[in-house]
Amino acid sequence: MERILKLIKIPDLRNKLLFVIGLLIVFRVVSAIPIPGVDAAALVRFFSQNQFGQLFGTISAFTGGGLTTLSIVMLGLGPYITGSIIMQLLTMIFPSLEQMYKYEGEMGRQKFNQYSRILTVPLAMVQGFAFITILIQKEVIPHLSMFGWINALVVVAAGSLFLMWLGELISEKNIGNGVSFLIFAGIVANFPTTIQQSLVDYSPSKIFTYVAFIVIGLIVIAGVVYLTEAQRNVPINYARRVRGNKVYGGVSTYLPMRVNNAGVMPIIFALSLLLFPGMIGSFLAVSHTAALATIGRFITGLVQNQWFYGGMYFLLVVLFTYFYTAVTFDPKSISENIQKQGGYIPGIRPGQPTAQFLTHLLNRVTLVGAFFLGLIAILPQIVQGATGITTITIGGTSILIVVSVALEVMKALDGQLSMYEY
Repeated sequence: MERILKLIKIPDLRNKLLFVIGLLIVFRVVSAIPIPGVDAAALVRFFSQNQFGQLFGTISAFTGGGLTTLSIVMLGLGPYITGSIIMQLLTMIFPSLEQMYKYEGEMGRQKFNQYSRILTVPLAMVQGFAFITILIQKEVIPHLSMFGWINALVVVAAGSLFLMWLGELISEKNIGNGVSFLIFAGIVANFPTTIQQSLVDYSPSKIFTYVAFIVIGLIVIAGVVYLTEAQRNVPINYARRVRGNKVYGGVSTYLPMRVNNAGVMPIIFALSLLLFPGMIGSFLAVSHTAALATIGRFITGLVQNQWFYGGMYFLLVVLFTYFYTAVTFDPKSISENIQKQGGYIPGIRPGQPTAQFLTHLLNRVTLVGAFFLGLIAILPQIVQGATGITTITIGGTSILIVVSVALEVMKALDGQLSMYEY
C-alpha cells in the first residue's frame, strides 16, 4: 500500500500510469466497435460450431473479445507479432540483419523494428482476407463488392496497426512491454465472461473437478512466479589496479543468468505461430474445390487434436525460449565487456574461453526454463481433458501471461521508484 501511495504522489509516475490506463480504455472501446454489415445471429451460430470454436475462441482471447464481436481490431496484434517472428528468424539467414539488430546500437534496432512494422501491413491483409472469406462463406457477412473488399481489408489492417501503435506508446513509458500489456488486457477482459460461463455449467456433481482445477491454477501461478524469479548467479572477480596512491577494483560480484531469460514472449510467439495453420485450414475448409476442402478439414482436425496441439505447443515454446534467449543474451558481447572492465570468472580465462563457458552454462540453464515453461503451458490442457471443463479456452496460458506481465510491470515500477528515491 505504501508503494502505491508513492506511485500516486510522484507526478511523473502518476502521469505515466494514467496515460497507460487511458490507452487500455481506448483499446477496450475499439474492441467493441463492430465492422459494418455483421449479422449478429449468424455470428452466434458461427462461434457455436465445434469446428471453429476452439480456434477462434483462442484468437479472440488475444484481441480482447474483438473477434467474437468482429470489431475493427478483430486481428489484434497477431500480424505484428508474426512480422516480428519472421524478422527475427531472418537474422539467422541474413548476417546484415543480425549485424543491424545486435551491433548497430539503438539506431540499428529502430531500423529493424521499422521493417517489422512494414511487414505487418501485408500480413494483416492476408489474415484479414482469410478471416473475411470464412465469414462470408458462413453467411456472417454478406457478399462484398470489390469496393467492399478493399474497405474491409483496409479497416481490419488499420485496426492492427492502431493496436501496434498503442503498444509502442505504452512501451515508451518504461513500465512494461506494450504488446504484452495489450494481450494481458485482452485476457483479463475475458475473465468475467469465462467465470460466468463456468458458473452456468456448474453442477454439484462437478464440485471436485472445479476444486481440482482451482488447485492446479494456483500451482501454475506459483510455478510461474518461481520460474520468473529463478536465476543462476555467475561469480565475477575484478582485478585490483593501482593508480598513483589509489587502488581500484579488487571486488567480487556476480552476473545474474535468469532461468527464463525470455519472459513471456515464447508463449506469445508459439501461440501466434500455432494459430496460423488452423486459420489456413479453416480458410480452405470452406472452399468450393473438393480437394482443397479436404485438405482444410484435415489441417483443422489435426490442429484440434489435443495430443498434436499440446505436443506442437510444447515444442514451439521450448524452441522459442532458446531462440529468444539467443537474441537477447549474447555471451560473446558480455565476455568482451567483462574483459574490458578487468573482470574474470574464477577458473576461466578471459576472452573466448569465458564466452564458451557462458554459452555452455546458458544452454543448460535455458533447458530447465524452457521445459518448465512448456510443461506449465500444456498442463492446463491435460487438466481440461481430465476434468471436462472446457469453458476456459486458454487455460494456463492465460494465467502464464497474466502473471508474467504483472511481475514485469511490478519490477519496472519498483525500478522507477528506486530511481526517484535515489
